Amino acid sequence: MSESIAEKTCAFHICCACKGTCCRDAKPPLTESRQKIIMGYLEKQKIHIEAPFSHERYSYPAVDNLGFCVFYDKSASKCMVHPVKPETCRAGPITFDINPQTGKVEWYLKKSEICAFAEVLYSDYASFKQHLEVAKTEILRLICELDAEALQAILEIEEPQTFKVGEDILSQEVLANLRCYNPYVRFSTD
Repeated sequence: MSESIAEKTCAFHICCACKGTCCRDAKPPLTESRQKIIMGYLEKQKIHIEAPFSHERYSYPAVDNLGFCVFYDKSASKCMVHPVKPETCRAGPITFDINPQTGKVEWYLKKSEICAFAEVLYSDYASFKQHLEVAKTEILRLICELDAEALQAILEIEEPQTFKVGEDILSQEVLANLRCYNPYVRFSTD
């Protein structure tokens, strides 16, 4: 990822002042390719983290005993792997769901009470549109690379402090992948 894209995925000065709200109890999903990218970055930066990833129904960065992501440097209030961070971290405060009735990915924006960057995006429509396009690219890549079981587990996570900002049609490949995991789910393609 180019540095210009990385710069578009958060307002670094805002996120650093936040004290890690997004970096606590989040468990952002990781594809195998993202794990390899992160491991390469850690090696290059000479950062050693014992057991950096966890896996339940999907893979995610391990968390410490306080629930913080192992990549969050509490003393500096910043992400140690910012240039290669997970797709949903890049996309934040944009999040997503998949509507099984419509076969569409729905885009949501977190409310300003839980995200200072969201408040900035509310007040600057041009920045919001630019960030939304980056978020869509990152999340669609994630959706396409995750296996069906992992994607299903992620879709079960509730995110109540959000509101819908748009939707897009998903590819037939993604819909077929989800049907493989749960053949009883029917997606409309109209």
